[in-house]
Amino acid sequence: MDRAGPVEFSIGEVASAVGISVHALRFYERRGLLVGPVRRTAGGRRRYTEIDVDWLRICIRLRAAGMPLTALQRFAALVRDGPGNEGERLALLDAQRERVEEQIRALEQAREIIAWKVDTYRQHLEGGNGGALWDPAADREANG
Repeated sequence: MDRAGPVEFSIGEVASAVGISVHALRFYERRGLLVGPVRRTAGGRRRYTEIDVDWLRICIRLRAAGMPLTALQRFAALVRDGPGNEGERLALLDAQRERVEEQIRALEQAREIIAWKVDTYRQHLEGGNGGALWDPAADREANG
């Protein structure tokens, strides 16, 4: 009979698996971002489950996408509270999705400007007239 329980991981293993430092993992735990209690050994060492690892990956992605820490804390608290608050969870995620879409639009505009400038520079340099590109010092002298 197999008496093995759920697979558990050390803090170092989890940090490595999700791509953050042990210090950052402790920070996430202190801020209430984990949805379950972290078990500790008799010696006080933290032990994490696969659910903890999966949840941390979600948290890290949401933070990387710019989700405010307070919103992420609220989201984690709602998940810990269990069923009955799915509408509020959805509202938090929907607000974050809209922020990400705004960031994407801004980045696309920046990419268009950069592409235009790259093309302009390339054309001038390939045509042998790189000196015709805007020169602030020359512009000041001409208008000075």
